[in-house]
Amino acid sequence: MLKVKINKNNIIITGHAKYADYGQDIVCASISSIVITSINAALKLEANSLKYTEEKDKLTINILSDNKNITIIINNMLDMLKELSLEYPKNIKIEEERP
Repeated sequence: MLKVKINKNNIIITGHAKYADYGQDIVCASISSIVITSINAALKLEANSLKYTEEKDKLTINILSDNKNITIIINNMLDMLKELSLEYPKNIKIEEERP
């Protein structure tokens, strides 16, 4: 299962959706597309808006900007991931930490 852990200023995505074999997993491909497009859009608007690190089966996004447009992009990304988790509840789990 792929997990998305959401904190106030960071998002950690770990694991694999395991919907299908590596390279054929439509859930992982969808997640990758959503996240990469969102990161690229935020960085295009504001180069220092966020920082991300990739490790094996782990992506950490640190949000550095409180710019309204960056917030919209990140919230849109999270909304799309939540919608995907409703369609594939066995493959993606969203965890939100509330302050």
